[in-house]
Amino acid sequence: MLQQAPPAPRITGPRSGEFVFARVRYDSGDWDYNPKVAANVLNSLVEYTTMPVYPQEVVITLDSEDLFAFPFLFMTGHKLVRFNARERANLAHFTRTGGLLFSDDCNHDVDGLYARSFEEEMRRTYADVSSEAAMPKIPNTHALYSAFFSFPEGPPQTSHELNGWGDDMVHDYLRAVEHVPGPGRPGRLGVVYSNKDYGCEWDYDWRNKRFRKEDNTRFAVNIVVYAMTA
Repeated sequence: MLQQAPPAPRITGPRSGEFVFARVRYDSGDWDYNPKVAANVLNSLVEYTTMPVYPQEVVITLDSEDLFAFPFLFMTGHKLVRFNARERANLAHFTRTGGLLFSDDCNHDVDGLYARSFEEEMRRTYADVSSEAAMPKIPNTHALYSAFFSFPEGPPQTSHELNGWGDDMVHDYLRAVEHVPGPGRPGRLGVVYSNKDYGCEWDYDWRNKRFRKEDNTRFAVNIVVYAMTA
């Protein structure tokens, strides 16, 4: 009689204290581009930090009631970004109560469709506070660049910025929606916005990291550590 192989262990839901890599699904564009990013970033968190992590990516919509269980959201794509009123309201509440959205433009183009439509959504989402909606550049002295690894010159360059796609520029800055809780208190980033195409830069099998001269996911560690501690 043939014996059946034991079932593979099932991964249950996240446990308390585990970091969860949550990806935003939005109906208007290619939200699921760069599918290996989560596994690679999670591997780096395990490799460099003592942070407990949930080993699978979670996909969530901005209008979900479960949105506020996650301190970090990743969003990417090339195409149109369009939210509905409930999604805008949920996102604004999410960032103002401690959550961080990292939005990365795969077009790496300040005038591309993702860039123009995402920035318009930020103006709609934070229209009540014009200084937040403007998304100013993050200074290189910001705590984001020293949250774990040190990046004194600001956001590291990606290999995709000068590859003939996009605006053929190296963007030496990131932009942000920053919430200032009160007089004399430091602001906290609620949205970090990139035109650098980190998604494509981090979209490789984590086991191939050993072939790279320098691990390009280290900046992702900074973003996550900032999201979890700021």
